[in-house]
Amino acid sequence: MKRRIAYLSFVLMLLLMATSSRKEPVTIFIIGDSTAANKDISGNKQERGWGMVLQGFFTDKVRVDNHAVNGRSSKSFIDEGRWEKVLQRITPGDYVLIQFGHNDEKPAIDRHTDPGTTFDANLRRFVIETRQKGGIPVLLNSVVRRNFYLKPEKQDDDELLRNTVYTGEKVNSDTLVDTHGEYAIAPMRVAKEMNCVFINANRVTHDIEQGLGVEGSRKLHMWFRPGEHPSLPEGRQDNTHYNVYGAHVVAEALAKEICNSIPALRKYLRHYDYIVAADGTGNYMTPEEAIAAIPMKKKAKVLILNGQFNNPVVPKNKKVKFVFWGDSSFH
Repeated sequence: MKRRIAYLSFVLMLLLMATSSRKEPVTIFIIGDSTAANKDISGNKQERGWGMVLQGFFTDKVRVDNHAVNGRSSKSFIDEGRWEKVLQRITPGDYVLIQFGHNDEKPAIDRHTDPGTTFDANLRRFVIETRQKGGIPVLLNSVVRRNFYLKPEKQDDDELLRNTVYTGEKVNSDTLVDTHGEYAIAPMRVAKEMNCVFINANRVTHDIEQGLGVEGSRKLHMWFRPGEHPSLPEGRQDNTHYNVYGAHVVAEALAKEICNSIPALRKYLRHYDYIVAADGTGNYMTPEEAIAAIPMKKKAKVLILNGQFNNPVVPKNKKVKFVFWGDSSFH
């Protein structure tokens, strides 16, 4: 017991030292799968990962460096050398958000791991090696799939969901049904074992999806009827991946949870309903789109997160304050 108390005190001391000596801006690295990854926005594509849009919920004293990649598991992320590249960039006081599970569940030999053995071992490795670089590891479990079916449809590869077309659905449950099992529990177990910060992203997203219900939760995901969006003429029916709106809802909820668990980050947390970024990391691509979305006679702050734009015309019946991040500007 005394040894455990001494170890916990040592870990706390290291955390305080890292916090007190940290230079701003601090970097938050993200490693994970397609639910967090940066996406191709060419052709006005609508898919987004929550990590892609996380920057909009922090001040410019925090830099989000997202390395999550579509289709990766904890195993393939290591085997492909992606973890080594992240590890080389970590400096003392940086944070590393670690979220895997969706693809570790898959049977493919190049991705599959088992909770309790290989999956846990990879998570431990991320934690240990982050600490060796002076970084602060943060373990997250997987976000939920939107699954209102008592028996989930078999899906050996979530990446194939991008090939689906809209057909409608027949739900047989008004309660969200878990699809992750032990893969959602393992990160919690490893975090406790390693005295690591744990974010229960599974619970956070479960509450969001369940709160919205069967129909409302579709609005978070890549659910589009034929002809509803130019980039998807046949529609799409995808319960795993987020659209622009869904990614922002999840990113904001996770940002709040992260800051609740890590007091040193709380002062950097912020909220904007309207975030403009030319690279797709906001919820609007141009200032004009954001201005058009603001209700009449409403005061609103618009964050210009990324891009150089022409000075927009603001209607007299709208009061808009623009906040600029980094090198973004009007000309």
